[in-house]
Amino acid sequence: MLRKDRFKFFLDYFTNNFPEPETELHYGSPYELLVAVALSAQCTDKRVNMVTPALFERFPDPQALAASNVEEVYTYIRSISYPNNKAKHLVGMGRMLVELFNAEVPASIEDLQKLPGVGRKTANVIASVIFNQPAMAVDTHVFRVSRRIGLVPLTATTPLAVEKALLKYIPKILVHKAHHWLILHGRYICLARSPKCMECPLSPSCKYFEKNVNVPLFQS
Repeated sequence: MLRKDRFKFFLDYFTNNFPEPETELHYGSPYELLVAVALSAQCTDKRVNMVTPALFERFPDPQALAASNVEEVYTYIRSISYPNNKAKHLVGMGRMLVELFNAEVPASIEDLQKLPGVGRKTANVIASVIFNQPAMAVDTHVFRVSRRIGLVPLTATTPLAVEKALLKYIPKILVHKAHHWLILHGRYICLARSPKCMECPLSPSCKYFEKNVNVPLFQS
């Protein structure tokens, strides 16, 4: 199957069966999503969602976060991975939002990446989810799934390379949805160690399934 046909199968399936995917992070504003995504680096959304209610109650906006200190923020996120660094990043993020962006989350990927603790992946998530821009955030799930099922070549060995390869074939209007489709598929079906290939709806177009699962029982 050609790569363009794999993309068509993938996009057709999810467009018809899961037309309105959403992030599993809980948030009520662009600021809250920015904080939640920053906390989710190398941490599960489930864990982040357990921490953020108290965090957002104490720091409901960038001004409150900017007025705090690393030690206090740490007490709210101590169960998150790398809490020391993330506490420093959050305080710095609050201060920069207040000082440079009038306490508003910027829309451009370039401006977002100026914020402490915000890399390209986080910036792309905000640009996509909040501002509906055709930005493809490549986390571990997107990276693994897109290479495994054959949407991008195995020679795409960096998140940026995968991002560029995906954007070649996904219509701009669907990029923000495709990001969620790949993440959720990786989280619940195309698992890292034991992919659920026999129940995967993408198996007819999946390169991994074709090579490793769909083999004849008897060979002459």
